[in-house]
Amino acid sequence: MSTPPNSEAFYKKLKEQLYDTAKWPSEYLYKFIVISEQDKINQIEDIFDNLGAVIQTKASKNGKYTSVSINVTMKSPEAVIAKYKEVTENIEGVISL
Repeated sequence: MSTPPNSEAFYKKLKEQLYDTAKWPSEYLYKFIVISEQDKINQIEDIFDNLGAVIQTKASKNGKYTSVSINVTMKSPEAVIAKYKEVTENIEGVISL
């Protein structure tokens, strides 16, 4: 399994879409899928610690994977992208949705 393309073109397009669809600062919903290992879930939660994020987790039907949804107010599209990069660079096997 892999994450979305980590190319600059992908992030450039995302940045443009974020500027076109919201006024900043704005609430943003991150969604990640990770193997159901508490350590990996904790790593994701730690990245969003001290941001006032509302974090929800839900295990898959068979319990092999966990969905982590994070609703948080971000200052700018650049800040949104920085968090995506931080998660994908620091947590092996995470899938960004």
